[in-house]
Amino acid sequence: MSAAVQGTCAPEFENVRAAFARGFAERGEVGASVAVVRDGEVVVDLWGGHADAAGTRPWQRDTLVNAYSTCKGMTALCAHLLADRGELDLDAPVARYWPEFAQAGKGEVPVRWLLSHRAGLIGPREPLTPEDVYDWEKTCAVLAATEPWWEPGTAQGYHAVSFGFLVGEVVRRIAGVSLGTFLRTEITEPLGADLYIGTPASEHGRCAELIGPDGVGSLSSAFPGVPEGTIRSLDVHPFAPLALAMRHLPTGDVNSAACRSAEIPAANGNVTARGLATVYHALAAGELVGPGTLAALRERQGGPDEPDLVLGPLAPGSLPFAWASGYMLNSGGFFGPNRAAFGHGGAGGSLAFADPENGLAYAYVMNKFGGGTTGGDNRNVALVEAVYAAPGMAGRTGAGTGTG
Repeated sequence: MSAAVQGTCAPEFENVRAAFARGFAERGEVGASVAVVRDGEVVVDLWGGHADAAGTRPWQRDTLVNAYSTCKGMTALCAHLLADRGELDLDAPVARYWPEFAQAGKGEVPVRWLLSHRAGLIGPREPLTPEDVYDWEKTCAVLAATEPWWEPGTAQGYHAVSFGFLVGEVVRRIAGVSLGTFLRTEITEPLGADLYIGTPASEHGRCAELIGPDGVGSLSSAFPGVPEGTIRSLDVHPFAPLALAMRHLPTGDVNSAACRSAEIPAANGNVTARGLATVYHALAAGELVGPGTLAALRERQGGPDEPDLVLGPLAPGSLPFAWASGYMLNSGGFFGPNRAAFGHGGAGGSLAFADPENGLAYAYVMNKFGGGTTGGDNRNVALVEAVYAAPGMAGRTGAGTGTG
């Protein structure tokens, strides 16, 4: 399907416009937007297609869409902002800020392990309902009482949905407001960035309809052939850890008003590409945190060959997943040629990252499910390649920061 591409694009980035158009003509794109901010200037701000499967709602400049785990980068940023202000010590026990978390032998688990997926808390021991997950205090109370699935600190394993509640509750205990409120008042509103975690009902009318598998909803839709009632441990099926994490903290109908309004900071931020790129550029440019915090937040956590207990089975033979504190590092090259770039991808294909050495930030969001959280969606690959093929981008590759 072809679609008219709208928006603006600096002349040197016209290849990005062409790659974006090919997404509709050749890769089944339904609706999407892509943005690039470089050295403080929005050099790419494009959108096209439709916000619904029926093709009745044109995608607009301000169309919001659920970017799933791409929003983990925004959640992590809230914690790093508090750390930069001296209000949060990432190496202090979580229980210093959230005393109830000390249950089930977790009294010494540091905040850093929440950010780097090393806490062993991919979900509670018994599944919650979507309605439970929409209840912030209930979900956090259950996670605080949960025994870890593996010994904390000994391994990394992607906390697909629990990440947002764990990091978000630490932020809430320190800041006195919800993570979504903190993000809005401290980061997005001052920057004029259009994105939400906990989307107000007044904004639901511009939310796009997600099309395709519910990446964090029903186990049966996400993993055909995996018996939903049998996933109760980490070793009964190669996909068991991820399936268990998603089933035990389900988000239900992601197109519903209830899900959009809830705060699920790891999985339900409604965003524009321009909004994501704006925040990532501000982070890369030192407008949000100091240079020490910026360097620390992208330091690799864990060993160079350490597999991810949850994501590992999804990509046999691929490079190990490299985690910083709340961010994916560029071990797979999905964030361009600069190995020091960092960011996060989301289920279905969305992606956002910062490249401080090049003064650049990138974001792509869409409503048609394609690739996965790790950034290998063909639509993204083509767009990122086009960004770095622009005149002046060659030779601006920075050194790596422990990405392997």
